[in-house]
Amino acid sequence: MKITRELKTAVLAIASILLFIWGYSYLKGKDLLNDYKMFYVEYDNVEGLTTSAPVTINGLVIGKVSNIKFLNHTGRLSVELQINSDFPISRSSVASIYEPGLIGGKQIMIIPNYNDKVMAVSGAHLIGENKPGLTTLVGEKLAPLQEKLDRVLLNADKLLSGFNNVLDKDGQANLKNSLAELNKTITQFHKASNSLNVILDDNKGKIGGIVTNFDNISKDFSKISDSLNKADLGKTARNLQKTLNTVDQIIADVQSGKGTMGKLLKDDALYKDLDKASKELELLIQDVRLNPTRYINVSLFGKQNKAYVAPADSTIKVKN
Repeated sequence: MKITRELKTAVLAIASILLFIWGYSYLKGKDLLNDYKMFYVEYDNVEGLTTSAPVTINGLVIGKVSNIKFLNHTGRLSVELQINSDFPISRSSVASIYEPGLIGGKQIMIIPNYNDKVMAVSGAHLIGENKPGLTTLVGEKLAPLQEKLDRVLLNADKLLSGFNNVLDKDGQANLKNSLAELNKTITQFHKASNSLNVILDDNKGKIGGIVTNFDNISKDFSKISDSLNKADLGKTARNLQKTLNTVDQIIADVQSGKGTMGKLLKDDALYKDLDKASKELELLIQDVRLNPTRYINVSLFGKQNKAYVAPADSTIKVKN
């Protein structure tokens, strides 16, 4: 059988039309050659989600987004999911819009509810949610930082404006003079530092000897400290306290008139007797000085003692 040119042309035209229809459907997210299930999910916002976006379960692509359209005048959106997998998906599963990275755009991740035994059939509606992506989270974190940065820049601008107002010609001249003086001070400090280094180099031996002596002194002080620690200062302090208590008791007894010392300080009669004895002793000494022969008599010829005559210059009177 001979195939005519017209038949070939017709077959080619029909094949082209079918290929065009399949390609157009594929680009819109519909695969005409495979058996698939259709699920629908409602969202308030699908920003970043496009048709042909992957649909995954636990990271595995099981389908794609086939269509996105407005549901009604309220602005809610209905997303059509084309699922090419026999994995059991329950009716209470959640279809979450998420952002897998910064470049790849948004996808839909189905979170199955394994406790629900009622499976979703083609045409069922799943629960929808929006999971904040990395870009959204970064934006939320950067927004307060941007506000703070704006305030800092504003304050810096005001500070620079005030600084420019302060630094007029006189202020600039004063600032230059201050910087020059600061440079001189740094130069002098550098010279002083060099001089100090020279002094330290010249006296390294002396400084080493001082450090050695200080080390020896510290060792001696450590030995003294050990000796004091072994000397039982607590016992010495307790003995000293006992001695002080005894002295306090003696002083208290003296003040109260007890004992010989207390009677000397507190007994007036004893004081008067001692005063009288002292005066009589003084008279005796004076008489011995004026009439020594009365008390020391060396007689070679049996000479008689002279009668006692009271001294004429005596001003001391003995009280009876």
